[in-house]
Amino acid sequence: MIEITPSFIFMITGFLLSLYACVSNDAIQTLGTFLNTTKDRPVWQIWLYVSSVMVLTFTIGWIVNDGDMAFHRLDRIPHAQTFYWWHILPPLVLLYLTKKGIPVATAFLIVSVFSSNTVIGLMIAKSFIGYVSALIASLFLYFFIARKVEKIFLYMKNKPIPTPWIVAKWISTAFLWSAWLLQDGAVLFIYLPRKLTLLQLILSLSVFLALLFILCYKRGGEIQNIVKLKTNTQDPRSATVIDCVYTLILLYFQNVNNIPMSTTWVFLGVLAGREIALYNRLRFITEKKVYKHLIKDLSKAIIGLVISISVVFMINQYENILNLIKHYISL
Repeated sequence: MIEITPSFIFMITGFLLSLYACVSNDAIQTLGTFLNTTKDRPVWQIWLYVSSVMVLTFTIGWIVNDGDMAFHRLDRIPHAQTFYWWHILPPLVLLYLTKKGIPVATAFLIVSVFSSNTVIGLMIAKSFIGYVSALIASLFLYFFIARKVEKIFLYMKNKPIPTPWIVAKWISTAFLWSAWLLQDGAVLFIYLPRKLTLLQLILSLSVFLALLFILCYKRGGEIQNIVKLKTNTQDPRSATVIDCVYTLILLYFQNVNNIPMSTTWVFLGVLAGREIALYNRLRFITEKKVYKHLIKDLSKAIIGLVISISVVFMINQYENILNLIKHYISL
């Protein structure tokens, strides 16, 4: 029998809010180009496809990892013994920033609340390295394929897309979506016990399925604009290449260590490298417009990081701040 305590209520509330916030904010990184290129498809088809990949990924992970839904990303972060009202503050802040179209690194905002300063530092370092690595890898790749591949896609964007490319887009989405789930499982299940029972697995995935339907029905959200504004991302062929690059980078960092990282920063790095390379090779728009979008994206990410660290600091120092306020009031 489950004892309904304030701590349990805060734990479940935190899980529901963080799951909704992550789906609204982070999931666009992987499903954004897919939603862009499948506007002619019924919502139920899109939902059924991404849901099947999600359920399969987590079910296999649950079996292989003996109930661990985070794929060992939370091995260095113990499950909180008691949850308080401030534990639901990070996902609320994340939801607000998502509404403003700010690509917040959920790993910084949510996972950091339960982490030591050492782990937080490692997460920031790994995420920054991920951004730089993604930018360089994307820049290098697109520098060579811009004229031979992307230029052709741009000139043929108003023509019918060959069926093999449509199939390739759906397949690349499945691999990218699964790779993202492997990396962000730490954020999605940070509030729940590190080992889930079968019933807990079914219930948590059921909630996830409902939120995915909302995402597919809305065709993304405010964060989707970051994808829409990039060059030719609505072309399934260009989107497929983006997916493959992003997937390979995520899988690489998946095997570096078990420290959680910001997939948001990696995604922004991929897009930044791509835009810079396409501009320098194709000169499709003005230099001012290219760098304006890139600086805007990076600025929003940095603002999200600063807010995230500030919120985490205030929560971790809550008692000290409260005592300091009481001290000055009593003077």
